[in-house]
Amino acid sequence: MLRAFSVVYWVFFVATLPILFLGAALVFLVTVPFDRRRVAVHLYSCAWATFYVLANPLWSTSIHGRERLPWKGAAVLVANHLSLLDILVVYGLFRPFKWVSKAEIFRVPFVGWNLWLNDYVAVKRGDRESIREMMDRCRAHLARGSPVMLFPEGTRSRDGRLGPFKDGAFRLAIEAGCPVIPLVVSGTGDALPKHGLVLRQRMRARVEVLEPLHPEDFPACDALRDAARAAIAAALPEANRPAGPLRSAPPGLPQVR
Repeated sequence: MLRAFSVVYWVFFVATLPILFLGAALVFLVTVPFDRRRVAVHLYSCAWATFYVLANPLWSTSIHGRERLPWKGAAVLVANHLSLLDILVVYGLFRPFKWVSKAEIFRVPFVGWNLWLNDYVAVKRGDRESIREMMDRCRAHLARGSPVMLFPEGTRSRDGRLGPFKDGAFRLAIEAGCPVIPLVVSGTGDALPKHGLVLRQRMRARVEVLEPLHPEDFPACDALRDAARAAIAAALPEANRPAGPLRSAPPGLPQVR
């Protein structure tokens, strides 16, 4: 039954992409002369993604702590990564930010074209020059007052547990002197795990925005990175937490074991 439902849903998804992309293109053309940060087309993209969540009767999403996200101003948003569905539910925050996404996604018709309209940031994993360009573009967005959004694990979790974090997002925050805002995503991995397109069960997704972490409160990049990871781990369901102990926990949070 779920396999048949998955086929119907993904056919609907693909069939509606051209129509919804035309809406994004229209918003872009009307607003780009005066909307340098492309907030309008990003909010349209939030509505586009939310439409796909609402269109699936097996899915629901709850958002907590949205008020901690700025409408304007530099910030680095970091989240755990369980599933492709993370992208849809994080869009449900309806706050401006610039995604950092794999370069190959920018070549996907309609989806990738919309990434370009939004002025999101492409990166080729493992390519040093591409990573350097990605960091430069993120710095430029932060300087213009646009938050950037990264998955510091670098890829989706294989087993549903939180993986190690890379340093890039935290170096950006230190250089820009802006807060790191951790996001906790849960419930998506059971519905659509890595390496699959069959929707396995109902999704009760949850996105929680945690308290900002300020670089000046930490002695080095690795301390800021570990604090963000510990904060996310402490807020995740037990099944998604790392298997071993974490290096450190931010003040007020217990060590996760």
